[in-house]
Amino acid sequence: MAIKRGMSVVALLGSAALLAACSGTADAGDGSSDSGSASGSAGGDQVTLTWWHNSNTDPGMQYYQDVADAFTADHPNVTIEVEAMQHEDMVTQLEAAFQSGNAPDVYMERGGGELRDHVEAGLTMDISDTAADTITTLGGSVAGWQVDGKTYALPFSVGVVGFWYNTKIWSDNGLEPPATWDEFYTDIDTLKANGIAPLSVGAADGWPAAHYYYYFALRECSQQTLTDGLASYDFSDDCFLRAADDLKAFVDSEPFNDGYLATVAQAGATSASGLLVNGQVSAEMQGHWEPGVMQGLNDGTPMENLGWFPFPAIDGGEGDPGAAIGGGDAWACSADAPPECVDFITYLLSDDVQTGFAELDMGLPTNPAATGAVSDPTLASLLAFRDAAPYVQLYFDTALGTNVGNAMNAAIVNVFAGQAAPDTIITESEKAAELE
Repeated sequence: MAIKRGMSVVALLGSAALLAACSGTADAGDGSSDSGSASGSAGGDQVTLTWWHNSNTDPGMQYYQDVADAFTADHPNVTIEVEAMQHEDMVTQLEAAFQSGNAPDVYMERGGGELRDHVEAGLTMDISDTAADTITTLGGSVAGWQVDGKTYALPFSVGVVGFWYNTKIWSDNGLEPPATWDEFYTDIDTLKANGIAPLSVGAADGWPAAHYYYYFALRECSQQTLTDGLASYDFSDDCFLRAADDLKAFVDSEPFNDGYLATVAQAGATSASGLLVNGQVSAEMQGHWEPGVMQGLNDGTPMENLGWFPFPAIDGGEGDPGAAIGGGDAWACSADAPPECVDFITYLLSDDVQTGFAELDMGLPTNPAATGAVSDPTLASLLAFRDAAPYVQLYFDTALGTNVGNAMNAAIVNVFAGQAAPDTIITESEKAAELE
């Protein structure tokens, strides 16, 4: 396949639990529903929707069950079979389901090159017309889920990656969030000298380690160089190699928890997230979903003393220090899903559902009516950083598509493991691109 992926930048939007009873489909234009949906009524033939999501701990898991129950109460012809699973399991099962032709009706779509692959394979429903009102409400945030001017999914959470840290550990050691990598290295040395593991990383899952290279490239490369390179699989600019060398130097400084190569990202007390919750490390680089993950690992209680800071600037780097790596998740319908699927995903983006999502700190909502409902002050500061960023670069593996993205991630992990030279990140990615 010769098509190059150009959807490498996520456009940002400009700017109580679920209702106990659902009052029905609202009028179009108020952001709470979508009168342009496919069925738009509580009658009709009996249908069953299958819905896969990755909120596999409370309060998110229960909230989504309540959402499904509220929708079916107002649409008695619809039954929703909800399956919550751990994120990595969901990604693996989705890939297998697409290959077998047995995909769920409602699934999480990450956009970029992955979405383009799904669209070209005829796996994902075009919702440009049936969800038109909701698309208008969401504005620019839908750009990452469009292919050739058509919309295929509704983003419900768009955020950025940064460092989540234990504010008490840092203050007890006389540290402040660093603005530059020189400062960060000093902080890391101080923590290690005081017997504290600076960082955890779920390298066993690949993508948390890969985020480090993405960010080094974001800081070393200008926006034009980076976005053009990802769109055309052209990594010849020296900034990509400088980023790989930065990564190697960072790994060689030994900032991570013991056994990081075998550490998973988010599942259990010994995961990278669990180590931060339990105070066994001082910080972890993760996405905007991290407070919700840690709450689920902490018996439903939010982690205390939690702060956030962005990836530091690199002296001499060509990238804007305010730019961010990020992206989001969107609800999509499989190509052969019943029309009621569009009714349901527009409901998931309604004012009420997105507000409940925000109040539980499950992510950073895309519906403008809900952005002010984010209750956690640290998440609110991340939301402000997101909206002030000059641009947010979609995760490289998602932007590049499955084959090239997986090759890049595997090479990055090999650098983490000391099994490959930094330049293999580039050469392995280019080899995979030649097969596209």
